[in-house]
Amino acid sequence: MTALIIKNTPDEGPGNLLCFFRSHGIDYEIIEAYMAKKINISDSCRYLVILGGPMGVYEMDRYSHLKIVARAIERALKREIKILGICLGAQLFAHVLGSRVYKGPYEEIGWCHIDITQSGLCDFCFSKFAGEQGNGKVFQWHHDTFDLPGGATRLASSSCYPQQAFRYKDSYGIQFHPEITTEMVLEWFKDRGDLTDIINDTDLLYYSYRLKARLFYSAFFNGLNDAFL
Repeated sequence: MTALIIKNTPDEGPGNLLCFFRSHGIDYEIIEAYMAKKINISDSCRYLVILGGPMGVYEMDRYSHLKIVARAIERALKREIKILGICLGAQLFAHVLGSRVYKGPYEEIGWCHIDITQSGLCDFCFSKFAGEQGNGKVFQWHHDTFDLPGGATRLASSSCYPQQAFRYKDSYGIQFHPEITTEMVLEWFKDRGDLTDIINDTDLLYYSYRLKARLFYSAFFNGLNDAFL
């Protein structure tokens, strides 16, 4: 199994995904898209993971690498490679599927509440994020949003952001950050006044959140058995 991981900025890496890949014997390659002139997808590639970044899909003229990433998503769709888009990656995935991407009403940053839809609760992969009441807190860092792509199923929403997650065929777009690590949280918040609050919230929420992320990974990456966790 081979996964191609696309980074859109130096500061947003694959985080806990790498630990999962290594422990499950999944080969991977990381592409620094912001430095690339093209993205090659090998014949052995089965999964395409697109990570986040501070730029917007509507800024493609300014950040030209986003056009390259979008073309890679198009090729992956044609080859029926499973796609996992995270934050900006989800927005790029929605864009390729024909949806509008735009600024939301305000930033969602830190540990935020989402509601998982009935479809999300029934979804083999995404249901792993559900709490006891069918909802929970996830780690967010975004201001942009998008319309639900045609042919996609909404899996989760929040009060001001209806599109928190969607499934398109066997692929997923997730607005929040399942890949986050505690080290990444500290790095992203180091210059913010709410650092102490986010540390306290992370101490409380991260362990169960990472477990849910690993359960999602286990289901998504070829339906691996949870016994491997």
